[in-house]
Amino acid sequence: MRLSIAFLFCSFLIGCFPVSTYYAEGVSVAKRDRDELACDVAALRDAPVANQTRQTAPIFVPQRSCDRHGRCYGGGGYWVPGNVYTVDVNASLRSRVKAQCMADRGYRPVDIPICPVGVANAAPPGKTTVLPRLGPQSCAIRNEDGSLLIVTQG
Repeated sequence: MRLSIAFLFCSFLIGCFPVSTYYAEGVSVAKRDRDELACDVAALRDAPVANQTRQTAPIFVPQRSCDRHGRCYGGGGYWVPGNVYTVDVNASLRSRVKAQCMADRGYRPVDIPICPVGVANAAPPGKTTVLPRLGPQSCAIRNEDGSLLIVTQG
């Protein structure tokens, strides 16, 4: 039960976050997607995944014994090994290479707010095929297939 409540809560939060995307007014969504894929490939080529295995510091846990009179004695203990994890040291560089590639193609990163429920319910079904002019009243509707409908409120 708790897992399903946590899943619903996370799903709700995801639906509230703005849509982050690369944007160039008047460009088709298909072209933007092709350009983004080309930039992903270029970034992966120029800054490949470089995973490094790392470990956090071990922790010493001292042992303490107490007798029935409340006298305590220290002695010994044990070490808890650190956690092992992997980090891609090129992830940040790859992100910057992709951003530069997209900028070179005329795109800029934008965050488009999610439309309020009333606006989403009133909008006709469909998806954006050409990126429209964005304004202060622009918002996005996420479709079930992952596509977006970008509308202007009011």
